[in-house]
Amino acid sequence: MQFLIPLLIGIVAIVLVIIVFRHLQKGLKDSFSSLSMEALSKNTDEFLKLANETLAVQTKSGEKELEGKKKLIDQNLEAMKKEMESVQSLVKNLEKDREKKFGELSTQLKSAAEQTGKLQETTNQLRMALSNPKARGQWGERMAEDVLRLAGFMEGINYEKQKTLEATTTRPDYTFLLPQGLKLNMDVKFPLDNYVSYLEAENSSEKEKYKSQFLRDVKDRIKEVTTRDYINPEEHTVDYVLVFIPNEQVYAFIQENDRSITDEALKNKVILCSPITLYAILAIIRQAVDNFNLEKKTAEILSILGAVNKQYQLFCESMDKMGKKIDEAKKEFVHLTSTRRNQLEKPLQQIDDIRKERSIPIKGKTT
Repeated sequence: MQFLIPLLIGIVAIVLVIIVFRHLQKGLKDSFSSLSMEALSKNTDEFLKLANETLAVQTKSGEKELEGKKKLIDQNLEAMKKEMESVQSLVKNLEKDREKKFGELSTQLKSAAEQTGKLQETTNQLRMALSNPKARGQWGERMAEDVLRLAGFMEGINYEKQKTLEATTTRPDYTFLLPQGLKLNMDVKFPLDNYVSYLEAENSSEKEKYKSQFLRDVKDRIKEVTTRDYINPEEHTVDYVLVFIPNEQVYAFIQENDRSITDEALKNKVILCSPITLYAILAIIRQAVDNFNLEKKTAEILSILGAVNKQYQLFCESMDKMGKKIDEAKKEFVHLTSTRRNQLEKPLQQIDDIRKERSIPIKGKTT
């Protein structure tokens, strides 16, 4: 029992110590909390102040950087605006140019369509003309006369039409009158039936057949011309004869498909000519005629100048004779006005001196 009482007292003391310790702990805790809150409050204010100052500095720096970036963006936007305006102007110009080119293209296409229509119409008319031999001959003569008119040739002066040759009964379509009485004959009639059939053929075999027949007709025509008296020394003709092909397309067709025809024609002194080549030949003939006439006129002028020179020499001789006579008359005149005059004035002076000595007045003279 005695042992329990100290134990209980020890326990009570321990409990009291624990209670006191807890009370002190709570007080310390409250004091520490109060101090901590006060320190935290002070630190927070300083932190906020420092944060505000830092934020202000950073904001000001950010505003400057933002202003610089804004200016750079504005400059880029201005450059982009100018570029966009340039691109827009270029697009507008391209659009205008496109509209213009499109309009020109439309006009050209329209013109081409009209020309194609006219060409088709002309082709149809040409095909109809070529299908009729009589109309074909008239058409060839019309083409030849157009070329003659364009070259400045006149019937009866520069050429004769369908005049029968004197030595033979041959009658060329045209006879060109050259200098020194020479002549150049031309035949216009040309076989074109197989060429028309070639144009109208629908398959290649028929085209080849008609092409061969047409080229053979051309060769036969050349031989036919050489058998006539188109080249005749008795008629004062030159050594060549012209065969007129009244269509450039036909002439080109012959040249493209058989070049030997031209060589054979030249070998037989036959010149195949289209409207263009005929014009060139006529231009040469016209130039030769003009040169001959000029040479002839020059000879006449030189002959007249010879006569004038002779008359001028006679005139000079007469002038020389007249000059001599004038010189003699001048010498005689000088003799009369000097020596003869002096000889006459001496006795007259003596007579006047005698009159003055005797005081004889001059009759009819009043003082």
